[in-house]
Amino acid sequence: DKLQTSATSGGNVLYDGGSAVTARGVCWSTYPNPTLASSYIGNGTGTGSFLINLISLTPGTTYYVRAFATNSYGTSYGNNEVFTTLATIPTITTTISSFTTTTATTGGNVTADGGSSVTEKGICWGTDPNPTIAGLHVSDGIGIGAFTTNLSGLSPNTVYYLRAYAINSEGIAYGNLIVLKTKPVALGILETNIVSSITENSAISGGNITDDGGAFIRERGVCWSENINPTIYDFKTTDGSGTGAFSSNLTGLLCGRIYFLRAYATNSLGVAYGSKQIFTTKMIPAIFNPNLAYGSVSDIEGNLYKTIQIGTQIWMAENLRTTKYNDGSSIPNVTDDIVWNDLTTSGYCWFNNDMETYKNTYGAFYNWYTVNSGKLCPIGWHIPSQIEWVTLVNICGGGSVAGGKLKEEGIIHWNSQNIGATNEFGFTGLPSGYRSYYPEENKSFVGNGIRSNYWTSTYVPPSNPNVTEGAVYFTGFIFQNGNFDLSLVQGNQSDGYSVRCIKD
Repeated sequence: DKLQTSATSGGNVLYDGGSAVTARGVCWSTYPNPTLASSYIGNGTGTGSFLINLISLTPGTTYYVRAFATNSYGTSYGNNEVFTTLATIPTITTTISSFTTTTATTGGNVTADGGSSVTEKGICWGTDPNPTIAGLHVSDGIGIGAFTTNLSGLSPNTVYYLRAYAINSEGIAYGNLIVLKTKPVALGILETNIVSSITENSAISGGNITDDGGAFIRERGVCWSENINPTIYDFKTTDGSGTGAFSSNLTGLLCGRIYFLRAYATNSLGVAYGSKQIFTTKMIPAIFNPNLAYGSVSDIEGNLYKTIQIGTQIWMAENLRTTKYNDGSSIPNVTDDIVWNDLTTSGYCWFNNDMETYKNTYGAFYNWYTVNSGKLCPIGWHIPSQIEWVTLVNICGGGSVAGGKLKEEGIIHWNSQNIGATNEFGFTGLPSGYRSYYPEENKSFVGNGIRSNYWTSTYVPPSNPNVTEGAVYFTGFIFQNGNFDLSLVQGNQSDGYSVRCIKD
């Protein structure tokens, strides 16, 4: 009688050979003619028949078995009997090593084939417990031993049940059940490249996406703005998809502007941004009216300025950029916002405290104390009064049109919508901005690209009780409406505005 791991055998000692039988039983092996040197089990002494249960056999294996009897003369063996244990399904375990949002690395180990060759092994899985090969499964070879299976196309943040399986002639064996939950989708992880090859209107940057967050990166690039935290709703490039490094070409930039830039990567969850880079485009010199004849004047430092005659007036066609009074004494350069705001003495600065970028094109900003010194303009020139500004505006056709006729043409320096700009009188007004401390916004340099504020020499006592002192100035060159605003606005003595000198 045979089973998968056991069998029943025995023998019959017919004659003791003239010496008492001291041991009897059966021995067995997977080779013919087994002996006591093989596996054996005893069953009593003496002559007669006996039965023995053989255990711990291997399923599906051919064995040879013989009865034996031992007396004082030695051991004798019976005839060879051959039998094969019944086969069974294989023995297999399930393993798991890693998983992401949409993939898993799993596998199994067939430790026994059950006595019949393993014709297929692999992994089956699904969202219901106890998955079988009737559902999702992948084959990964034959035979016994360990194997690794890579699953893909899983859904993020989802519970899956996995089992290894192995098939032989007796049927299908399944390994232990493993339960895993795929990771939820996250935003991508990326870095922003340093900005390089900066010109007046272009630059090169890019980024490197090191992790897609578990979902395909469907769009990537860089975004930029003059606001501190640019997003894809500002200006952007589109530079392919997927992870890895990429390069971005920025075009259409305005000269002499500070830009903030970040790389971005978009997956199904949303938009991830890299670290922020700050850069300043190079400055293009002012574009003067080529159809007019300009004169020139120099200041105490030797800075040379174009001049233009408009009506009976002769104006500088560039903003003043001296750092000294016309007597040779120095004007303090004040960079700290709080110190600047608290000044009761003269001071000058450059936009964003960046002389290299802004000096030659936009000139300097001066506070009221510097303007009121009477020594700021070159000898023979002075700060224009309120009346002299009004005269200029009237010569140019009045407040509704003068702004356009006095501004530089185009949008190289001005932001878009530089309405009505013709520069037909050669004044070449540029959007230099101004300095006025806004502690609640943590900024003081504003308006570059949009407007210019110019001092007059006319002093007016403050009408606002919250302002202790100030001076009248014109708010000039606001690109949105293209006119020259004649409103007399109360300026704070600590504000920093541009200066155009007029000849005595």
